[in-house]
Amino acid sequence: MCGIAGYFSKQQAVKPDELRLMTKCIAHRGPDADGFYFNETNTVGLGHRRLSIIDLSESANQPMISQNGRYVIVFNGEVYNFRDIAKQLNIHARTSSDTEIILEAFAQMGPGCVHLFNGMFAIAIYDNVEDALYLMRDRLGVKPLYYSVTNETLVFASEIKALLKCKSIAQGATINKNAAYTFLYAGYIPEPCTIYNNIQKFPAGSYGVFNNGSFQITSYWKPHEKISATVTEDFASAKNRLKELLESSVQYRMISDVPFGTFLSGGIDSSIITAIAQKISDKPVNTFSIGFKESKYNESEYAKNVSQYLGTKHHEFIVTEQDALEMVDQMLNAYDEPFADSSALPTMLVSKLARQHVTMTLSGDGGDELFMGYGFYNWAQRLHHPLWRLLRKPVSASLSLMGNRYKRAGTVFNYKSEERIKSHIFSQEQYFFSEEELNNMLLPEFLGEPQFEESVSGLKRELSPVEQQALFDIRYYLKDDLLVKVDIASMQFSLETRTPFLDYRVVEFALNVSEKLKRNKDTSKYLLKEALYDYVPREYFERPKWGFAIPLNQWLKNELAYLIRDYLNEEVVTKCGIVKYASVKQLISRFNKGEDYLYNRLWVLILMHRWLVKNTVL
Repeated sequence: MCGIAGYFSKQQAVKPDELRLMTKCIAHRGPDADGFYFNETNTVGLGHRRLSIIDLSESANQPMISQNGRYVIVFNGEVYNFRDIAKQLNIHARTSSDTEIILEAFAQMGPGCVHLFNGMFAIAIYDNVEDALYLMRDRLGVKPLYYSVTNETLVFASEIKALLKCKSIAQGATINKNAAYTFLYAGYIPEPCTIYNNIQKFPAGSYGVFNNGSFQITSYWKPHEKISATVTEDFASAKNRLKELLESSVQYRMISDVPFGTFLSGGIDSSIITAIAQKISDKPVNTFSIGFKESKYNESEYAKNVSQYLGTKHHEFIVTEQDALEMVDQMLNAYDEPFADSSALPTMLVSKLARQHVTMTLSGDGGDELFMGYGFYNWAQRLHHPLWRLLRKPVSASLSLMGNRYKRAGTVFNYKSEERIKSHIFSQEQYFFSEEELNNMLLPEFLGEPQFEESVSGLKRELSPVEQQALFDIRYYLKDDLLVKVDIASMQFSLETRTPFLDYRVVEFALNVSEKLKRNKDTSKYLLKEALYDYVPREYFERPKWGFAIPLNQWLKNELAYLIRDYLNEEVVTKCGIVKYASVKQLISRFNKGEDYLYNRLWVLILMHRWLVKNTVL
């Protein structure tokens, strides 16, 4: 795991010293070594910060030059099947690193080599013969990659903050108003947008080539293109295949020359990953869990029980609210654009704990999206029922007159259009602003619409409403919220996090499993749970699903109330010029009078205004 940065500018709009600053500001991503490559004219520069995981020797440092001297690489992430690729392509490596295999595979095959890679990666390769720069990103978008193209100059980096070290980019960094609208609606900003007009997210499952001043991006993998005409319906064969794929995926992701462990919450996803890792390992696996002393938010006892059954070496971190509150500012500052997923806080806390013992961890991210574990999917099924579709407006109006739980449900029924029902379900299930609320609250300059492409064409079979919702979550929520959360939170402490569920083989399998095997009667994630029970008895999991949550609604009324005072006062709101202050004032009043479900609406407003105050881009 590393941090990368670089540029290609015939205009010499970026200076070598700027690249050094870019690389330095992401040193937390790679504290073990740094390195640079500049061509003779300084029109190309590549920078790298290394977190050593595989082949700890200096010979594996980057930038790395190919054996034929033509290509130079900087690379963030891991390609787990690099040894298989080396055998397949008959590569005689000088190191034992995956970096060299990637580079030599490219030397043989060009960008088409990306189809061979099983891993998480953001790769930059410069061809000094063709004078071309290639960028590649993994299929699911596990590893981040940001870029900016202006005046025939391409600049890229692992984090936005690095790009802003280039004067030309910083000077042109104006706010993307559609991205701001989408953030208030969804709590994150989806690819390809960022909060800045002149910075984009490089698309997942794509490679690009920059030469002669132009940038051409080609998609090589999209989840909806992997949906087949038929589905797997046989339970026994589906369960066996799932276990086979997960065991292969975990085994790949245990390749490491440094100590590693797993995040273990005691839930379904992290437990099956941990169970498989312990089955494969010849010694106790390090496991890490976190809990709050306030019992409602503490699931660490469940993690401990699973750990004891599996025989792992368990590390438990029980924090007080004060411990967590002291990290709030650090958490908010770590994300370079507004980001509202408050579970980033416990993720940072458990990452900090884990880094005291290991350099790499496995996580259970992806299980809910692949095997339908969210409440979103109940709503997707409900809202497509003909009766609810017919009565949704009067039902919404009636529910709005009742208690908090029913008021919140009423907002879900009140969607604006069928075309955006998937993002609406997500928005309202997460307690953010609906389109109707935003259109009433925002000042005219910031009126817009959510930046999601919800419909996909060319599918080989018709998807049910629930399958459509799950596909939407894979395309957006997983990639642009959950994976961003984990990447930033863990890399703050130089901790690599690997995601076995997001092996593309597991994803392609899950996309083509019958919905009936994922949601069986009242049981969500049915197939995954049944697979888990072959490793850990089911009685360890007979309890309601909880989340990696913090008591944000309570904190905003008490310990974090200062954020409302500091960033949602009339002076700040008026100066930022996004929303009507009268609407903000009314929202705060309703929240303080007991409408607790409004807390995430206040949270996104706080984060947007805090970001504007600290970045002053208006």
